[in-house]
Amino acid sequence: MPYILVLYYSRHGSVANMARLIAQGVEQVSGIEARLRCVPPVSTACEATLPSIPEEGSLYCSEEDLRHCAGLLLGSPTRFGNMAAPMKYFLDSTSALWMSGALINKPAGVFTSSSSLHGGQESTLLTMALPLLHHGMVFAGLPYSLEALSRTQQGGTPYGASHWANQEQGNELSSNEAVLCKAQGRRIAELALQLLPLHSSKI
Repeated sequence: MPYILVLYYSRHGSVANMARLIAQGVEQVSGIEARLRCVPPVSTACEATLPSIPEEGSLYCSEEDLRHCAGLLLGSPTRFGNMAAPMKYFLDSTSALWMSGALINKPAGVFTSSSSLHGGQESTLLTMALPLLHHGMVFAGLPYSLEALSRTQQGGTPYGASHWANQEQGNELSSNEAVLCKAQGRRIAELALQLLPLHSSKI
């Protein structure tokens, strides 16, 4: 069965919570499934000393997970208006997939979380989209036909789902944020099924 890769890095749990809701949205679409994967942290520790399987949470993403996905949803916390270093580090290692054109014509979306409402959510989402466009993916955001996008007073943007991890709510998403996460999962899943004939020979 084709799958949507929900790939994320989460430091304090907010992005992981979003990823699980997005995966639920994917699973609402018949004929496709969600595959949750994360990327390891980047630290001063040598990569060889880190466990190949994380102690908790989703498995680490492999190149094959990315190569064979029917669509991609990419999530990272906001770091100074950009994606976190571990996600950038992972994407920088995907040049072989770029050279082979493995991701061309596959739909993609992005999501993020920040601790401040105006902490760079939109710039983070836009910069996360750039490497996906270089891969030839079909980028899709959230349309304003979703009522939650106009109602939200926390996270949520037309560029992708987002969460405001303020002191009161922390990792817990608002009802509108949760609706938008699930809607983004559904949208990418539906697009993936429509675009599948364009790249089925590569899956």
